[in-house]
Amino acid sequence: MIREALPDDVPVILAMIGELAAYERVPEAARATEPQLKEALFGPQPAAFALIAEDAGEPVGFALWFRNFSTWTGTHGVYLEDLYVRPEARGGGHGKALLAALAQICVARGYERFEWSVLDWNEPTIGFYRSIGAEPMDEWTVFRLTGDALHSLAGSAPANGA
Repeated sequence: MIREALPDDVPVILAMIGELAAYERVPEAARATEPQLKEALFGPQPAAFALIAEDAGEPVGFALWFRNFSTWTGTHGVYLEDLYVRPEARGGGHGKALLAALAQICVARGYERFEWSVLDWNEPTIGFYRSIGAEPMDEWTVFRLTGDALHSLAGSAPANGA
């Protein structure tokens, strides 16, 4: 069963984020707190949304996503930030069900794109994504600014913030 996350799900979502970070070999990178996640998902202006996969009433996976926007199509889309299914529940169709639920959100709302990133070394997941018809964007490279580089660039902005 796939359902929308509720505020009471924040602790289990946070735990699964930690499990995902460990799987991706960067457990120290998962620094979000329960209050941050609760505000992001359920505050007055939610920045993100989450779905929960359940098996026998127990959360076994989640998908955390937010809206993006394409200037080329003039429509919103879904960007999947995290998809995770606990190891003991893998192979049960939960990942595909979470992706299908997000695809349904896209179609119902007229969004034309559903996008996400995957680590190059994660061959089992890449194979899974290909099996559902997803295609890699081989000509694109993800860039990221964090830490000192982010602060340095922010400090170079004109005083008016433009």
